[in-house]
Amino acid sequence: MENTKENDGLLDFSASDYTVIISDLHLTQEHITDPNNPLWKKYLTREFFFDNTFRDFLEHIETKISAKHPGKKPVVELILNGDIFDFDSVTAAPEEPPYKISWLESRRGLYPEEMKSVFKLDIILRDHKEWFDALRRFILKGHRAIFITGNHDLEILFPLVQERLRESLALPPEFSSNLRFCDWFYISNKDTLIEHGNQYDPFCVCQNPIHPMIRKYNRIEMRIPFGNLATRYMINGMGFFNPYVDTGFIMTIKDYLTLFFKYMARKQPFLVVSWFWGASAVLFQSLSDRLYPAVKDPLLVEDRIERIAKKSNAQSRMVREMRELAVAPATSNPLMIAQELWLDRAFLFLVSLLIIFQIFSAVKLVYDISFFWMFIPILLFSPFFIFYSKSIYSYVAQFKEPRERILNQSSQITKVKRVVYGHTHVLRHEIIGIVEHLNSGTWSSAFLDIECTKSYSQKTCVWIEPGEEGGPREASLMEFINGELKKSNV
Repeated sequence: MENTKENDGLLDFSASDYTVIISDLHLTQEHITDPNNPLWKKYLTREFFFDNTFRDFLEHIETKISAKHPGKKPVVELILNGDIFDFDSVTAAPEEPPYKISWLESRRGLYPEEMKSVFKLDIILRDHKEWFDALRRFILKGHRAIFITGNHDLEILFPLVQERLRESLALPPEFSSNLRFCDWFYISNKDTLIEHGNQYDPFCVCQNPIHPMIRKYNRIEMRIPFGNLATRYMINGMGFFNPYVDTGFIMTIKDYLTLFFKYMARKQPFLVVSWFWGASAVLFQSLSDRLYPAVKDPLLVEDRIERIAKKSNAQSRMVREMRELAVAPATSNPLMIAQELWLDRAFLFLVSLLIIFQIFSAVKLVYDISFFWMFIPILLFSPFFIFYSKSIYSYVAQFKEPRERILNQSSQITKVKRVVYGHTHVLRHEIIGIVEHLNSGTWSSAFLDIECTKSYSQKTCVWIEPGEEGGPREASLMEFINGELKKSNV
């Protein structure tokens, strides 16, 4: 398919023969290893970067399609389906900042304000030059690159961030329109709906994808979901935990204690302090951010919706209806997020200690008893505390499974029979109801162990190509292994 220009300057992307979808690359700041603490954020070291693999992947796509169509140059639609960048894990700050940096920002990363997000993108550009060079060469061959926003790269919705990314790619004017940024979904060739999938996860949902920014007193910020605030304020300060796989940070008390005494007791003995103040910051900010009004101009609301629709190959009605499919954010249930952060157990433990101490102090005024008698009620309280802790389970895994109702409704809204997600990092290809559903998995440095020896990540993609004898396009899961794309066993 050729690229043709529409009246508003956007290229007509409504038709495509080949579509390649990848997601969850999580490109972020390189961590420089401390010889005295080599396991701290080991998963973010250059050892596990895949920029050159991405280059080989794009070159192989070009070779594969050229071999199928000798003498022709079919246009490939590369969909970068969310969480391509991980702004949450960038903790660097400028040496001479032109803006105020708070104590919290200096330790956990800059707030999601436009100029600060531009700086974070500059860090990613610096540390992943090979990746961006490969993308530039791919676009210069006439192919398309469409960025869809995920929960870890919401800051790419800032206009200046998009402008900086375009500047870094340095595309000639005739190729600049081959790069597009979509707000949260995209319809490919009128047969496939592609979205990151975080809109159906209450812990990572963008509360208002049409108007994602909020006004805080004298500044404008991107409203960051609860799950991503947890990465910023907790995981960034607890570098032994890997945020790219759930088992890297969601565990039982026994598992936490085992890891602590094996890896952290000497390197981060006050881990519980880092966790407590980080979790408290997450709870406070997530609840307060929910209350801030979205930044929007009433006179331009319809223009905004029409623009989102145009970039997504959709209609304005589809944008409104897709917006209504999103789940309510987890912050609508403060108790639930306190439980996810373990703050409910911390509160129960501290209050119990306070009550026991008060009772003991009152008794000691009358009777001269040893301080160690206070441990008796603490021991009596322990079974209740353990029982309560075991009765609480994380809801995070519950939203890893695609739901038939949402798949069917999104299919009906966008008039497609195929839906592709990312977000969960779980490879899938199945028929659910009347919808063909695929998940492209992850390229990120997700490991099942702190020492980064058990990789969870696979270099996978969703490959959509013309059907045989002019039939409907066909989709399959592919894995890039040893320089070649091979069908996944999923």
